[in-house]
Amino acid sequence: MSTKLSVNINKIATLRNARGGNLPNVVQVAKDCEQFGADGITIHPRPDERHITGKDVDDLAQVVTTEYNIEGYPNDRFLAFMEKHKPTQATLVPDGPNVLTSSAGWDTVAHFEFLEKITAQIKSLGIRVSIFVGTDKSIIENAKKLGADRIEFYTGPYADNYSKNKEAAIQPFIEAAAIANEIGLGINAGHDLNLDNLAYFKMNIPNLLEVSIGHALVTDALYYGLENTIQMYKRELA
Repeated sequence: MSTKLSVNINKIATLRNARGGNLPNVVQVAKDCEQFGADGITIHPRPDERHITGKDVDDLAQVVTTEYNIEGYPNDRFLAFMEKHKPTQATLVPDGPNVLTSSAGWDTVAHFEFLEKITAQIKSLGIRVSIFVGTDKSIIENAKKLGADRIEFYTGPYADNYSKNKEAAIQPFIEAAAIANEIGLGINAGHDLNLDNLAYFKMNIPNLLEVSIGHALVTDALYYGLENTIQMYKRELA
């Protein structure tokens, strides 16, 4: 089974915002990513709009023809995006407003009631819900109980330890994926996956449905070009 590649275009927006104006054009890049083979477009519109803005969320909703994945902390602003645009998927992450990048998954035990309510609200709009999590068994089991359709593994620890001992780095994810598959949760993954570590992760995680990759992919595109880079990542997932 091939795994879908959703391209996170936050870094494209970061580059645009550094200079002002509309270069690079975030909407055009999203359209090009799809043309070059991306299976989806991911954005994470943070409250300070340091990369993706509210206008970007609106504009992209008009042009994305694959899967539109909006990730973020489920505050009122995020929920308003859900109601207005009804993206393919909502990925719920526990980031506060001042967090630079995601660095941990949800504690679905401590935040069960909150997440259960939010998940039901989003699913009532016909949107698939994915919960950003680590590899703890109880966390995964509670993601299923609160009504999520999928989990997204936070793969930062895997990426950090891959070069030291890839077998040890992947083992917690193998065990966690077995639990998710057993209880009927779809599996996504994201954070610090790249051309060095992606194929090994894919090879060892049965039924990996989707990965969301942004920073590494955009960095590689500076050297290889965007179209070629997307195809390189897709080959790692075949």
